[in-house]
Amino acid sequence: MRSADVHRTTGETDVRVSLNLDGTGACTVDTGIPFLDHMLTTFGRHGRMDLTVRAAGDLPVDCHHTVEDVGIVLGTALAEAIGDGRGIARFADVAVPMDESLARASIDVGGRGYLVFSGKFSPAGPGNIPGDLIEHFFYSICINARITAHITAYGRNDHHMCEAIFKAFGRALHAATAVDRTETGAPSTKGTL
Repeated sequence: MRSADVHRTTGETDVRVSLNLDGTGACTVDTGIPFLDHMLTTFGRHGRMDLTVRAAGDLPVDCHHTVEDVGIVLGTALAEAIGDGRGIARFADVAVPMDESLARASIDVGGRGYLVFSGKFSPAGPGNIPGDLIEHFFYSICINARITAHITAYGRNDHHMCEAIFKAFGRALHAATAVDRTETGAPSTKGTL
């Protein structure tokens, strides 16, 4: 089973993520940040992975440490579940509309963490999460999961843009990590990811 359970505790947060890449989209999320809970549930549901996220953080300070550390632990869990990548499709490109917004996620589960993010939120950001922190969340996932992602989004409504991003990333991740029955090794000319 392609699954992982990762727990990380720091002086700022305590985060546990359990996931199963071959799930049904069943999600249980409690980060103390309702909008992040909604986005992670959307990500898991559209990524067709079973996902449990529990986080306690220094929210009286602000939400930065919790959002960042959930991204770190989620990325670490993804790396563990993907393993050596033998037999996966590796690449995917998905566009998701949501009303006036459109988001696109192109990803390579190739062992190198990198993020290119093009999209602008209002300074307040969606759901009381500063707009620049959404990009940082995906950066934390990509670096720790060793995934290259190009994420683009436009729209007028922060909620719609953000939700389209999480859906697109989830669907792209599902497609890229899908088992390709014609691929018997690592999908790379190097023979390893």
